[in-house]
Amino acid sequence: MADWGPVVVAVILFVLLSPGLMFQVPGKTRFVEFGSMGTSGVAILVHAVLFCGLFAVLVVAVGIHVHAG
Repeated sequence: MADWGPVVVAVILFVLLSPGLMFQVPGKTRFVEFGSMGTSGVAILVHAVLFCGLFAVLVVAVGIHVHAG
């Protein structure tokens, strides 16, 4: 049986934390911009750090597992 938990968590976090899609930290004019559909290098770095941190917490510490089959 394969454990699909990390894959599901990664896909959901990737969609939610894509810079400019839902929000962008830091924004071009404000600290947080919502739905700007734009990005910058600093925003990509911030969102990558958030992704790695949340992914580690959810998969390792919380232990989300999804078994299919």
